[in-house]
Amino acid sequence: QVQLVESGGGRVQTGGSLRLACTASGSIDTIVSMAWFRQVPGSQRESVAVIFKDSGATKYADSVKGRFTISGGGAQNTAYLRMNSLKPEDSAVYYCNAHTLILKKGMPYKPADYWGQGTQVTVSS
Repeated sequence: QVQLVESGGGRVQTGGSLRLACTASGSIDTIVSMAWFRQVPGSQRESVAVIFKDSGATKYADSVKGRFTISGGGAQNTAYLRMNSLKPEDSAVYYCNAHTLILKKGMPYKPADYWGQGTQVTVSS
């Protein structure tokens, strides 16, 4: 079991910046990746950025490339999302995700996803 607590949301004007933090506790040694998703009412939750624990590799949605940076999530138990040049369309509830995997005799066993409670980001024009 992994518990995730997010912080750092808020309201900013267009062009502003925010940094979100997601702190994991519990079985953090089973985490293989941490990611940020976002969701607006009436829409599906969409992935924003992911960081892989072992390699440190990152991936971003096209809509945020060059503006958002994900970091941490490795030996640290906290992942960050630095958001620059924010736009009104970035307004959403942002959720932290941790994907966990246990290996049993070298084979994947009990993959699971855990979610934070969400933090609101509002960008005003």
